[in-house]
Amino acid sequence: QVQLVESGGGLVQAGGSLRLSCAASGLTFSNYAMGWFRQAPGKEREFVAVISWSGGTTYYADSVKGRFTISRDNAKNTVYLQINSLKPEDTAVYYCAAQRVGKSGYDYWGQGTQVSVSS
Repeated sequence: QVQLVESGGGLVQAGGSLRLSCAASGLTFSNYAMGWFRQAPGKEREFVAVISWSGGTTYYADSVKGRFTISRDNAKNTVYLQINSLKPEDTAVYYCAAQRVGKSGYDYWGQGTQVSVSS
């Protein structure tokens, strides 16, 4: 059974930082690209960042470039999202997702972790 479990969310002041983690189990982690998405209240889920299976390629939404950094540790089956210079508009539930290499779409999703940013 595949599980993706996010952690690291919380309530922070604007300008602060958080490091989100997503621990994967039940799959061959290095066979998957890993993505982060977020969903703010009343809005649709949106793409944040993705990292290739090897970690060699990353891609970010324009809204987070320069502030967010995605990374992974295949030995620990974990993907991370470092979030700096937080803004109130970053408030959302953050989800990680796994995409099988060579396939389109994401196969597995976590339950999410809440990030709340106060002004």
